Amino acid sequence: MSPRYFYGWTVVGATFVMAMFSFGLGFYGLTVYLASLQRLHGWSASTVSAPVTVYYVAGALLTAATSGLYERLGPRAVVIGGSIAMVSGVAALGIVARPWQLYPVFLVMSVGWGAMSGAAINIILAPWWQRRRGLAVSIAFNGATLGGVLVAPVLVGLIDALGFTRALAVAAVVSLMALLVTAALMRRDPRELGLGPDGGTAPVVHAEDPAAAKESQRGRGEALRTWRFWSVSAPFALGLAAQVGVLTHLVALVTPTLGGGAAARAVSAATAAALIGRLVTGFVVDRLNRRVVASATLIVQIVGVTLLARAGSPAGIYAGCALFGLGVGNLTTLPGLILAVEWPRASFSALVGLVVGINQFTFAFGPSLVGLIRDWAGSYGPALAACTVLEAVAASLIVLGPRRSRPARVSV
Repeated sequence: MSPRYFYGWTVVGATFVMAMFSFGLGFYGLTVYLASLQRLHGWSASTVSAPVTVYYVAGALLTAATSGLYERLGPRAVVIGGSIAMVSGVAALGIVARPWQLYPVFLVMSVGWGAMSGAAINIILAPWWQRRRGLAVSIAFNGATLGGVLVAPVLVGLIDALGFTRALAVAAVVSLMALLVTAALMRRDPRELGLGPDGGTAPVVHAEDPAAAKESQRGRGEALRTWRFWSVSAPFALGLAAQVGVLTHLVALVTPTLGGGAAARAVSAATAAALIGRLVTGFVVDRLNRRVVASATLIVQIVGVTLLARAGSPAGIYAGCALFGLGVGNLTTLPGLILAVEWPRASFSALVGLVVGINQFTFAFGPSLVGLIRDWAGSYGPALAACTVLEAVAASLIVLGPRRSRPARVSV
């Protein structure tokens, strides 16, 4: 291995692949599963959305504990366990015959989602990067976006070719093989290689202060009582509730106008735009006010959702998907990046798990909210209008946080 090569880039690549499959199966794939279940069984939008809400709530509770699992077990063990849970749930979705069976299946999947979602990406990469964290995290999160570009359309194609049950079984086997290889490439910390963050000199490691562990829970409680914390968590929770609600129903929303095959391409357009938006943001975000970037992202999404609600033509729908997609990636990337500059390094892993857990608990209700409003109104228009209101509130709140990105003194 070249002495100039930093293994942190291998960890970024492994995290990229992990994100591609975890988000492809556990996030973007949900819209494919739900549309297929509605078509095969004739179940209503609210019937198939409710188990997804349970899935996200359970995943949120697990995500809040993610930092502790990664610290105790290391990334390899956690990713392997999460992978097995995720693919087992996906395969089981293919054989459900009654609505109640969706609940235990999605609960199994939630273990994988909690272990390999946005908090995991931030936690895995945090020890490896400091100066270039924005770029490293953005690259890894683009794996999540690629899950929408590649995995979701492949799922649609497999279902068309093999049928729902066989398609999900094939997807589960292939995904598990890839995730196990990915887990094998992960390492816990650059200090294992005698290095520090960004490939620099390894810092001097001091003995752990026994009092620090006792202060951990108190530190979290202090963070929860600060506007600095909630000015990050609350806006992203609202924005992601709207975003996840739209994404979960996107295939069902656009299929009447576009047809099944074109609907898959519309999802790909949204996720391709997310890839571009996140990559561009990754190159510039370390030099910009990250809260302003987040607010601008939400405003662009509002325009996209408005187009989706009003467009009656394929061109308008594709444009709406593209604008909506530009913000999809950034809303999952930016919370961790804001925390990284506004809180001490020692607090990061615990707080990012807490923020992502709160956000996931909140956006868990997005799919059900959209489904219930759609069933009540008879169309998706009012549901999309509600989503734009949530995003407008979020865009306003995020810029009301502390003006200076100065680390808080709450220790975790």
